[in-house]
Parts: sequence; structure tokens; C-alpha cells
Amino acid sequence: MNAKDCETPLIDFRAYEVPSTHERLGADHNLRGRGVTIAFLDSGFYPHPDLGDRIVAYVDLGGEVNNLNPRNCRHSWNWHGMMTSVVACGDGSLSEGRYAGLASEAKLVLIKCSRKGRICDDLILEGLKWVQANAERYHIDILNISVGSDFDPKELNCAISQASEELVSQGVFVIAAAGNNRGLPHPPANAPSVFTVGGCVARNACSPDDLDLYSSSFGVILDLVVKPEVIAPAAWVAAPFLPGTEEYKRAQYCYDLAHATGGPLLNLLNEVPSVAGLPRKLRTLERSEVCELLNKALLGDKVVGRHYQHVDGTSFAAPIVASVVAQMLESNPQLSPAAIRQILMSTADRVNGKDLLAQGCGVVNASRAVEQVRDFWRSEQICELRPPLVSNGHLSFVFVNNQAHKIELMGDFNDWTPHQYLFQEIFDGLWRVEIEAPPPGRYRYKFRVDERDWYEDPANTYRQPNVWGSYDSVLNIAS
Repeated sequence: MNAKDCETPLIDFRAYEVPSTHERLGADHNLRGRGVTIAFLDSGFYPHPDLGDRIVAYVDLGGEVNNLNPRNCRHSWNWHGMMTSVVACGDGSLSEGRYAGLASEAKLVLIKCSRKGRICDDLILEGLKWVQANAERYHIDILNISVGSDFDPKELNCAISQASEELVSQGVFVIAAAGNNRGLPHPPANAPSVFTVGGCVARNACSPDDLDLYSSSFGVILDLVVKPEVIAPAAWVAAPFLPGTEEYKRAQYCYDLAHATGGPLLNLLNEVPSVAGLPRKLRTLERSEVCELLNKALLGDKVVGRHYQHVDGTSFAAPIVASVVAQMLESNPQLSPAAIRQILMSTADRVNGKDLLAQGCGVVNASRAVEQVRDFWRSEQICELRPPLVSNGHLSFVFVNNQAHKIELMGDFNDWTPHQYLFQEIFDGLWRVEIEAPPPGRYRYKFRVDERDWYEDPANTYRQPNVWGSYDSVLNIAS
């Protein structure tokens, strides 16, 4: 290449960039998770610059690294937790704000649950118990878990699932990645009260008309628990390279090579580092040959910025949902796990023509969820929201819907007869119905709103698919 060949950049790098989470979900830029703390249980971590000084606690349950000194955190297994935490909470400082997460001002608690990179069931359990013991101390609102155990996914009574349930009852909203193997999600993602997130694939905005489903784990566990609850972007997600690694240095060189012109470009062509994996005599090649080699290198390392690449997996869909929840809690800190669950599930967008089980209630809708929190959820509704309750021979249900004019309860206990069991609006948006308790047994049921729309009971974690391509809530009444 000669000096004239260097007058313009080698390639137009915009073709390699990916949309930010804000752009993809149409999320509110004014909400950044202020006043919210998210804990991450993962294989390892690195104190990435995008996290600033917002890490309030770090614990290594494997006893390998006592502090987050960057020099001690460059093992490959620290990459995963670094990425999940930055996807949710990074401020995008190394991308001039472009790849900031939705919770860019949230505080973080980082909990390492591996030994030399191997995820350990005993450490997952220890991590859950650590959060139970320290949730109040560090004001932990959300726990994101992007790892899974080796326990049988059909086992709901394993220690990890039980500890997860206890944590939710304590008031922490627990989110888990569904997994990527198209089998059943493993603990803790199989636990009924854990909010399990599957994946979708969208190169640009998450329009339900343009989405494909990611190869997530999903299914019905013990004929009662349907996973996942929602899906979120699990491909083309921007996440940082682990600083100091060969991949990081190679990406920086290739990024600079793609953008440089004139003298700086000639210098880069003359001084090709060995880590770049490119011919040392790059300048002797034709411009078209250099462009071809550079394009191959950028695509191979999935480079989307000088410090970032695109990644895939439900490990990254889960923290995206965690960041949406942080925005919701910034809007209304009084939200309970049950209220958050109802809002996320009721505002998600079903992807038409795609497997019902694999997508749960559909792709998370960040703007609609935050709008619903802001517009009408009050402390009275949040406190009253609960699963079905049997008391003194009566069975009662509670449902929150501020748009409804009429709500009916129908199910196996009344042969799905319409107009028989009508909810009463206790106050704005909060509805309740009480019926005579049916005999012991298992019953399917749903809520019908304004004789048009059917809803599962969002306060009940037990569901089953039905023949109509949706779900029924399931209630077991013991003798």
C-alpha cells in the first residue's frame, strides 16, 4: 500500500457495530438504576472501567482471589462475570456511552462461585445463602445468576432451588439464565419463584415481528412449572473484552487499523504486533488484500468497538432483564418480587408463530414495564398482591389491572362457566374475588378481562400449557 491508499479508512466500521440495549429495547434513557443494588453470582469478575466505583462488595467463595485487583483477575473464567455485570450495569465509558447498560448507575455486589473456572454446586448454594445473610447489609434488590448447577432439572426440592425460593420470599428478585441446550433449565433456573429468562435473536430492534428464538433451555417441570417466564436479547449483545488479554490487544489493533488514515495508518501497517495474527509485512499487500484480512479478523473476534465484542447466550439475556428491573425499582422502590413478576410477564410481547414454551410470555418490553410501574402501581396494590388463598372454607384470588371494566374467574372448579365468578374492584386497579373452596384436587383456571382477553394468574408460579396455544394457571388444593 502507498500513501494514496491511506487517505481514507480501510473499512466503514459502522457495519460491525451493534445496537445498544437502549436502542434494541426502546428503553428510557433517564432511568439508570439509581438507588438499586444488583448482585451477580458468576464464575469470576474483573473490575472493568465501565463499572466505575459502584462495586460495593466482592466475595470469592472459592477462596482464590481476595480482592478485585486487576492484575489478579485476568484468568479466562473472570471474563464471564465481567461481561454479565457490564451488560447490565456498565456506563459505557470506554465506548463514549454507546454500550451503556440500562442500570448504568446501579451499585453491584459480585460473588464468585467457581474454583479455577469450574462452577461448583456447593458454591452456588453458598452464594445464595451469602446473599440471604447479606441482602439487608448491602441493600441487595436483585440477584442475577448466569450459571447453572449439575442437579437434575426435574428436581424442585434440591438445596439450590429451595435456597432460591427462600431468597425470593425474603424480598430479593432472583433472575436466572435459562441455559443454552434446549433441555430443561437446571437449578436455580427451574425454581418456581425464580424469574427465568430465555433468549431471542434480533440484529436490530426487538420487534416481535422480526425476532427469532435463541436455542434456550425450556420446558415444563413436573407438569407444573413452565420455564422461561420471558425472553430477551441473547445474541449480538455488546460486552467488553477482558483487558490485558491477547484477544483484547488484537481487537484494539484491528479497530485502530480500521479507523486510521494517513501517517497513523502507515505506521500501523509497518508495525504489526504478533498478537494481531496478521502478516508482518502488511504494508506490502494491496489495499484490497489488507481489507479482506482485516474484515476476517474483525468478524472472527466479533469486534464491535475498540474495547467491545458481541456475545451470545442466555447468560446475557438474564442481566438485560435485571437491568430492566433496576429501572422499574428506580421508578418505584416499593415493588415486591410478585409485582415485578406480574408486570414483566403481562407487558411482554408474544412472538407470533414461534414455539410457545420456548418464549414464555414473550420478549421483555422495557418501556411498557416501566410505564406501568410509573403510571398506576401503588403501595396498596403491591401489598395485596398474593397467590390464591384458602381460608375458612373459601378460596380468594387477587389481580391487578387498571384497564379492566370486568374480570371473571373461570376454571375446572366451575366447568369454565362464564359470568359466574366476577371480581370486585376493591380500589383503583386492584380486583378480588372469593368463592367457596372446591374439594381437594388439582384445578386449572384463568382470568378473563372484558370478555375478550385471557390471563394466567401472575401471582401463581404454577402453570401448564393448554390446547389453545397459551397457559392455564394450576392450583393444588390439599385435603
